[in-house]
Amino acid sequence: MIRRRAPDAPLFEDLLAQRLTRRQILRAGAAIAPMAMAGSALFASPAANASRTSQLGFKPIQGSKADAIVLPPGYTHDVLIRWGESLFSSVPDLDATKLDAGVLFEPKAAEHQRSQFGQNCDAIHFFPLNGRSDHGVLCVNNEYTDDALMFPRHPGFRGLRGAVSREYVKQQQQVVAVTKAAQGVSIVEIVRKRGSWQFVKDSKYNRRITADTPINIGGAARGAALMKTKDDPTGVRAFGTFANCAGGETPWGTYLTAEENIQDYFANLDQLKARNDVDPFIVDAHRRFRMWSAQCPYNWDVVDSRFDLAVTPTEPFRFGWIVEIDPLDPTSTPIKRTALGRFAHEGASPVIARNGRVAVYMGDDDKFEYVYKFISAGRFDAKNRAANRNLLDQGTLHVARFDASGKGQWLPLVFDPKGPLNAAAGFRDQADVLIKARMAAYLLGATPMDRPEDVEANPTTGRIYIACTRNESRTVEPGTTTYGGREIDSAPNAANPRGANNFGHIIEIAEAGDDHTSLEFSWEVFLLAGDPSGDRLITDLTQVKTDSAYYAGYANAAELSPIGSPDNIGFDRIGNLWIVSDGVQPHVSNNGCWVTPTSGPNRGRLQQFMSGPVGCEVCGCQFSPDNETLFISIQHPGEGGSTAKPRSHWPDGGKHQPRSSVIAIRKEGGGPVGS
Repeated sequence: MIRRRAPDAPLFEDLLAQRLTRRQILRAGAAIAPMAMAGSALFASPAANASRTSQLGFKPIQGSKADAIVLPPGYTHDVLIRWGESLFSSVPDLDATKLDAGVLFEPKAAEHQRSQFGQNCDAIHFFPLNGRSDHGVLCVNNEYTDDALMFPRHPGFRGLRGAVSREYVKQQQQVVAVTKAAQGVSIVEIVRKRGSWQFVKDSKYNRRITADTPINIGGAARGAALMKTKDDPTGVRAFGTFANCAGGETPWGTYLTAEENIQDYFANLDQLKARNDVDPFIVDAHRRFRMWSAQCPYNWDVVDSRFDLAVTPTEPFRFGWIVEIDPLDPTSTPIKRTALGRFAHEGASPVIARNGRVAVYMGDDDKFEYVYKFISAGRFDAKNRAANRNLLDQGTLHVARFDASGKGQWLPLVFDPKGPLNAAAGFRDQADVLIKARMAAYLLGATPMDRPEDVEANPTTGRIYIACTRNESRTVEPGTTTYGGREIDSAPNAANPRGANNFGHIIEIAEAGDDHTSLEFSWEVFLLAGDPSGDRLITDLTQVKTDSAYYAGYANAAELSPIGSPDNIGFDRIGNLWIVSDGVQPHVSNNGCWVTPTSGPNRGRLQQFMSGPVGCEVCGCQFSPDNETLFISIQHPGEGGSTAKPRSHWPDGGKHQPRSSVIAIRKEGGGPVGS
């Protein structure tokens, strides 16, 4: 419900006029100064000379509605691995031609899926073997399952109405075992042979981590009261990871997978509230995750009581974390790093600060949620991998406040008996602060953002970029709304300048003193997604309208590609920003991939590089070290269809069922992608 402010309240145009007269600080265009990288490094790529040109020479494509991968002339792609392909010769591949015949109801379907590549691939990270760019281990998130594309006559998410999907699962209970096995993380060895990429079956590195895999709990929330269950009275080990969205890669070579929309897996909040024997503190602690009052989308609680809030009230607190996995040790146990906070994690992007500490940047992917940064207490040791093993268990989590002046602060989420994060505010200790990080951030006065998703650091400048996918609930007029368990200001603000924000935007941050452990920063709106044609393109952010598009000040609309719903972002080794999308595009085209320079005369000149098949979301955006391969996840192609009536036949064509897959994009004849 939206309540209007008084007539004399300031309009959002007035708020925008207060901000960023500081063009001298972060000016869009050639004048932007590269960050001095002396003593500071991004682990993933060597710092390059930011004065180098963007080296983008491809012919940009137009938006497409084709059921295909569309690339610029001179580019091709390999379908590296599909959902259901087995990682081991002892297990058969999924026969996707039999989905509508019920192949996933066969007795060993769930067992086989635990050794097959998972569904709906998302984040990708490449870990080179022996320093090679053509041989490595790929970690891929399998975020969720689209059950309507897996099981015959399954009503999918539309079946929430009238509990139709719940009745389906009651009748076909194997759905739960199969879908739990299809989520989590897939780890595969890959190699480029004779120019083409392929995965290595039976590799010692191949591994599946699912919704039932034992995972240790680390950090301050380990053993906390809210982490304890009947099956784990010590609160030190959880079973499984799921809802894995984006990810990250640590300087010591481990993978960080992000648990995002975990609330969709837990049912019966109303039944929990009706119990008289449950501590009200537990019930209230669920408030900011918007748990489902009765049935939930996946209906796992039909078979597994872990997902029934009325039976296991504290189980959800064991999810919503960043999970660290060692891809080079398949015998290792993953660890949930609770010091990084609990929320709808989109990803986790580590950066080594000049003093050796590690900063990890993260977004909370929901409307009106926040941007976070963790700063480790210990220092990275480049000579001793084992010494870094628990570096993410000790440190301080911070949340961002974006001021209208163009400055900002990182506010520490630290329990303090004297306040503001104390018992009177609903926190008994630091574990409670981390478990209820969203509420702690709200109480500290953090800025509610428009679905902050991926947060990444530019390897050439050290600047931080935040993709805010969109927020249709951002109101044009001043007002307040109740969302996610608290009342907030729903009107536009300097860092979220549009209402409604139908196409999303990207924020650029420069840490004070070029220090990633600093608690102060400067910021700028880098891009307001949308259609830059006509009079919609603006170069002055004090003139923002609902349909405005802003491309870092770039003024030639004819040279710009329209974009909507920026999701994952990444960088090539010379600092170009690559963006993949999840959502509505300005011309209702398919989702795809775009790229723009972040400095120099072409800063903000966004061009489309790739378009995905019908119904898909494009995820991943990870380069090989030599920049000659761009790995992309094609998630949920054919979304909105069914096994009987598929909307897409990608990647196999003909009458085949759609299958989420990882692709490897490369330039014919070799060379850096984008050149």
